[in-house]
Amino acid sequence: MVNIEDLDEVLIVGAGTMGHSIAQVFAQAGLHVELVDISQEKLKHALELIQSNLEILAEFKRVDANQISNILSRIHVSTDLAQAAKNKLYVLEAVSEVPELKEQIFKKFAQYCSDEAILASNTSSLDIFKLVKRIVNLERVIGHHWFAPPHIIPSVEVIPGRKTSQETTELVISLSEKVGKIPIVTKKFTPSYIVNKIQESISASMYELMARGVATAEQIDLAIKTTLGIRLPIVGVVQLHDFTGLDVVQSIQSEKGGSLPIVDNKVEKNHLGVKTGRGFYEYGELTEKEILNKRDRLLLQQLEFLENLTNFRPI
Repeated sequence: MVNIEDLDEVLIVGAGTMGHSIAQVFAQAGLHVELVDISQEKLKHALELIQSNLEILAEFKRVDANQISNILSRIHVSTDLAQAAKNKLYVLEAVSEVPELKEQIFKKFAQYCSDEAILASNTSSLDIFKLVKRIVNLERVIGHHWFAPPHIIPSVEVIPGRKTSQETTELVISLSEKVGKIPIVTKKFTPSYIVNKIQESISASMYELMARGVATAEQIDLAIKTTLGIRLPIVGVVQLHDFTGLDVVQSIQSEKGGSLPIVDNKVEKNHLGVKTGRGFYEYGELTEKEILNKRDRLLLQQLEFLENLTNFRPI
């Protein structure tokens, strides 16, 4: 079984949009990284992007500028996957979202990696477990989904499959924490996982509004930035409904001719959210006034920051 203490080097396959930045994160955390792609030209470009990323992070005091050369020295680039895979206990593919390409990479993992190696995939749109079930032992396969840009976004999704071992899941959670990321762990596999599933619903609504001529792109973005963009970093999408009131949510659904059993169950128990001290979250001994005051102070800090940052103008 792989121990987190044994993990001091990793393999990343694919040096493109995601892969180069993922490699950077591991190197920043002190791990040695083999970054593999099909051409030296792609790898050279990846190193140039990593250098630029690190300089920006140093500008914001997220990285010590004096350590940039040391970080870069821990990233070794190669076009030889067979050699790079030797003795690696954690390997991650971050290649294009093409099923045949993913299968090809996992066939090479099966050929070149040890039987103990954790085989991770950065895919969010494909069922990697179904794709590779005839190629490798699924106990050591896991989804490890990073968000662009990986060197800035603090979270990663950890997605075990039905046959993924508990040891594999715990190892990837620990590894995520070791490199400074917040692991978001799903209980089971679902297409698109958590973030992209919610984001896809938002995108579908956005494109519908534009296609129907309801609003311009600029007005849609301004609407989101000045409402959800302020609230969601503070209360998320679930706790937002605790503040709305689950009885209100139930009423809205009823007016639309539908129902949400998960909400109906809460309402039956008088777990209405903030106003009753319990909804999807529990609020302990805090009064409704105290909870609302805490939220409002955080929202005002967020609003002030965003007004000073961009005043909601397009980039």
